[in-house]
Amino acid sequence: MSTFRKVVLFTDVDGRARFREEDVPLDQGTPAARLSAVQAASALQLRESPVGFRSNFHCTGQPQWLFVLRGVMEIGLQDGSTRRFGPGEHFYSADTLPQGATFDPQVHGHWSRQVGEEPLVTLFVRD
Repeated sequence: MSTFRKVVLFTDVDGRARFREEDVPLDQGTPAARLSAVQAASALQLRESPVGFRSNFHCTGQPQWLFVLRGVMEIGLQDGSTRRFGPGEHFYSADTLPQGATFDPQVHGHWSRQVGEEPLVTLFVRD
């Protein structure tokens, strides 16, 4: 069976953002066109981030897929690790603030930035 690799940015039990990878089964369709199960989506939004863009630490408001259409995006975590995503790459952002927590930029969230000489264009698909 074929699978699609899903990179997930999530909030761990300690409240810190982490990455993990999961396989999404492509167990529907035909041998010539493998499909996953249909997944719900409520909205999509495009964003262009100019050269030099960098956010502060923040949490995702609601879980969403993020697809990089143009440019390079870097995500940084509280532990100092980073991960870059280029055109055609994606991740599922579920790094939400733990229920009942007050946002603490020393503990929660991640930052993002545009890398290189080309503006960053991303597509968000919300659950």
